[in-house]
Amino acid sequence: MSLAEPEILSVTETTRQIKNLVEANFPYAWVVGEISNCTMARSGHVYLTLKDDSAQLRAVIWKRTASRLKFQIEDGMEVIAAGPVEVYQARGTYQLNIEQLIPQGVGALELAFRQMQEKLAAEGLFNPEHKQPIPQFPRKIALVTSPTSAAVRDMLQVITRRWKAADLVIVPVAVQGEGAAEQIAAGIETAARIPGVDTIITGRGGGSLEDLWAFNEEVVARAIFACPIPIISAVGHEIDISIADLVADRRALTPSEAAELSVPLQSDVLATLTHWQNQLATNLKQRARQVRLQLDAIAGRPALTRPLDLVHQRAAQVDELDRRLKRSTREIISRYQTETRHLGSALDALSPLKVLNRGYSITRKETEDEPSTLNIVKSISQVKPGEVLHTRISDGTIISQIQEIRKDS
Repeated sequence: MSLAEPEILSVTETTRQIKNLVEANFPYAWVVGEISNCTMARSGHVYLTLKDDSAQLRAVIWKRTASRLKFQIEDGMEVIAAGPVEVYQARGTYQLNIEQLIPQGVGALELAFRQMQEKLAAEGLFNPEHKQPIPQFPRKIALVTSPTSAAVRDMLQVITRRWKAADLVIVPVAVQGEGAAEQIAAGIETAARIPGVDTIITGRGGGSLEDLWAFNEEVVARAIFACPIPIISAVGHEIDISIADLVADRRALTPSEAAELSVPLQSDVLATLTHWQNQLATNLKQRARQVRLQLDAIAGRPALTRPLDLVHQRAAQVDELDRRLKRSTREIISRYQTETRHLGSALDALSPLKVLNRGYSITRKETEDEPSTLNIVKSISQVKPGEVLHTRISDGTIISQIQEIRKDS
């Protein structure tokens, strides 16, 4: 008995049969696992591996699906992935084409919110030093919101009731759905370019997390952060917190509260002005009374009531000073005269003429070099016979010629 010959298949046919078998049995599979080897290609497709303790499964998220994901895919994330299993025939490999991706332990939107919050917080978009003060008395307010919503009607009513001096501009944008985030960001940029706008309010009324999601998008957060005009964010109800709330210069719990925060209450301002007007009037009256008392006190001073008294007093002082000056001058002159007489007597006592009166004389002779110059003779060695001498005595001068010189024994 002969055995039937086995059917021999080509690689292509074998792979094709496997492809048909696998794709027919797994048209849409739900797989739970941990993400690893996650890579985003330039094309926008995301390639990754789902694994557990015993096996691995290659997977891909095409660009169209990846662009709709709210959260960021990271290695180590536990997820439930859903989609068809397909065989890539050219390589003989199979992979899961992910069409839905649900994070385990937390919702996709909640995870996306946390990831966005951590990312922007790390960049400093929530830091208090970047917050701008809201103008106390705004002149023009721009409302970046849906023009048909109840929120915009509430804000208009509150602002016009509280502060009629502010002009209002509505920048219409979609606040939910596809493309809403981009419209909100563009609306903020438009509002900042409107001349005279000094306050911007953006937000909407309540809704589900999905309805409010446009205000959690990164494009809105960066538009708020880059806006040069102070922004008040009012998204949802009191319990709702959005990324826009965290980035904005001021967060309001509701759109109505945003309107209250943007303008003062006119009656309060008028009451404050009246109070300060009364206070100013009281202070001015009190100051006027003080000045009047000071003027009365000044007017009662003797310098103003009897001005000549001071002149007479100063004249008497001048006369007294004149008498003192004359007396002092006479005393000084008398003292100097006495001192001069004493010095004259002492000088006269030392005069050579006094010595001559007592019988002494001074003998001088003419010099040979300068005949007009006379030198005092102190020794016989200075003279010789024939020279002319001038002898000064108390009442005149004797001119003589030397006949003989004798030296004392």
